[in-house]
Amino acid sequence: MRLLLVEDDDHVAAALSAVLARHGLAVVHARSGEEALKALLPDDAEPFAVVLLDLGLPDQDGFEVCGRIRKICATPVIMVTARADVRSRIHGLNLGADDYVVKPYDTGELLARIHAVSRRTVSPSERGAEPPADESAAGHALHLGAVTVELPTRQVSVDGTAVPLTRKEFDLLALLAQRPGVVFRREQIISEVWRTSWEGTGRTLEVHVASLRAKLRMPALIETVRGVGYRLVVPASGRPASPAS
Repeated sequence: MRLLLVEDDDHVAAALSAVLARHGLAVVHARSGEEALKALLPDDAEPFAVVLLDLGLPDQDGFEVCGRIRKICATPVIMVTARADVRSRIHGLNLGADDYVVKPYDTGELLARIHAVSRRTVSPSERGAEPPADESAAGHALHLGAVTVELPTRQVSVDGTAVPLTRKEFDLLALLAQRPGVVFRREQIISEVWRTSWEGTGRTLEVHVASLRAKLRMPALIETVRGVGYRLVVPASGRPASPAS
């Protein structure tokens, strides 16, 4: 996932870019409003999923930049600023910002917000799931071989038989199921499902993956990518696959 970081302080940008890169984000750094607007112009590169916009820019106010971004594209914008007053937040949101983060912020929270706003604009085809013919009737159901994941009702079934999951088990499965075949880094999963960057959560993640494999009786549905994370693999048939590594 590509992210445009608009930040005039090179030291701050370098540190934040390193953190974001460790969580699987490809960061492009723009040092001014004009540089950011040029970067957002359509080209052959993969479009940006999110713009992380600092309001204190050297050439123009970040609020103005946000308004201009909204005139050229619909890329989600997260404003980052030390201005904590409610009036500034409301002004930013009215200009088209999707979220607002006040410095100093927790890195885990920032990552969670980045992934949250990016999910709002991901189409069904980009997630790897076919869009339902009748959206209202299908209710955003994800069909993954024998597994069906009903996002609005948080119901999961295998070959039509309901499988009871805990809240975190469902959140984990839903995250992977919306982009089958895509490798999710452990840090990204922990950030989105547990809303934390605490490293100790890693063992909890392993336990939940093991529980999902057992409950769904499809051990290879969630594949371990050693040293990286996990991905959901839709089996060729609806029958349970062989155990994953």
